[in-house]
Amino acid sequence: MGPGFNAQNELLDEYMKKYKLQDQGWRKQKPWYKPKWRSKGEEMLTSKGNASMRLGNVLVLILFPCLVAWGSSVASAEGEMTAECIAFRANSDANIGDIMRAGCEPTLGQMSKLMDNPIGNVAMWFNQVDVFGLTNDEIDKNRDETQVNYMGIIQVPTSISKNWSIIHRAVYSVPSFPMSQNKIDAAGGFTSPSQPPGGGGPALPPSSGPPLPIDLFSGRTTGFGDMYYVGLVSPKEAPKIGDGSFIWGLGIDQSFPTASEDVLGTGKWSTGPAAIAGYLGPKVKVAALIQNYFSHSGDNDRGKVRLMNLQYFYYYSLSDVMSIGAGPNIIGNWEASKGDKWTVPIGLGINRTFQFGKVPVRIGAEAFYNVVRPDSIGSNWGFRFYVVPAVPAAFFKWTGL
Repeated sequence: MGPGFNAQNELLDEYMKKYKLQDQGWRKQKPWYKPKWRSKGEEMLTSKGNASMRLGNVLVLILFPCLVAWGSSVASAEGEMTAECIAFRANSDANIGDIMRAGCEPTLGQMSKLMDNPIGNVAMWFNQVDVFGLTNDEIDKNRDETQVNYMGIIQVPTSISKNWSIIHRAVYSVPSFPMSQNKIDAAGGFTSPSQPPGGGGPALPPSSGPPLPIDLFSGRTTGFGDMYYVGLVSPKEAPKIGDGSFIWGLGIDQSFPTASEDVLGTGKWSTGPAAIAGYLGPKVKVAALIQNYFSHSGDNDRGKVRLMNLQYFYYYSLSDVMSIGAGPNIIGNWEASKGDKWTVPIGLGINRTFQFGKVPVRIGAEAFYNVVRPDSIGSNWGFRFYVVPAVPAAFFKWTGL
């Protein structure tokens, strides 16, 4: 042994002091003294016993110095933080903008909490895949088909005054519907089903014309769907209610007839009011986002759009990065016949926020059952998988947050 071991001794001292460990007589403080734990180590290496035990002993002796070095690097990294950054990390309610302006980084738990707020000061890119099991009771109750929708939502908040922000949500989609658009067109006399404005729900049955038999028009149509914009004005500081806060916002929504095929969109320009309200507590989060669409122009051969898309959220936090709950979409189609107006799902799922590099990413899955659904083309069940990377809005200076 020599000076190298003496340096390791000092490193161990530092590690034990940092993590408040007690010296159990593993070593003596005389620099050139052969410590007891080293003698024990030699005994472990030469002891009689099976090969696996000796291998385990070797691994322990190899990994222990690595653990000491790792602990020292953690302590060094924490030691480089300013007192302000350490205080921010300890405060789960700290303002993310203040954290970043101070040159600090938010914790994963703080970012996950910010992502729980559907109108929070965070830029998010929702990548959501919905799968629906479709049936057509008027034609064949025993026949099921599958509809798949990919929906992307880019959400960015911007400041419009000292006390108010506007949350922008741009929505695009790529639906895959189990009917052939070419067969529908060739048959003539039929109106195509459409996708609900705002997304998140199964296809809507046509508001006029004869029923569409799925088996007759079997096939699949996949392409680009309609696009939507939702703008919500909301206060920057949510009012406190007990241990939680009350969030709300008012605004408008607009749909654009960008679908590549009739069956993948509505063919109409539609506008309407939108609103959101909810309660965000330490554990329980509940909210509802309502969008209303009323067509005012577009393809004259397509049916009118008068529709409500209500997404309601209910989540319970299992930890600062994991929750259970769901966010299903209730669809009210005012143009449909009596038995086709409502789609009402209930569901349950789980999500967790992970750290990839410096980017927090939420990954989740939810399953739904429709307690009420249209009689003609409706959905019995649904499944949703989503991946949501996020960045604090304060990262982008042009947001003003």
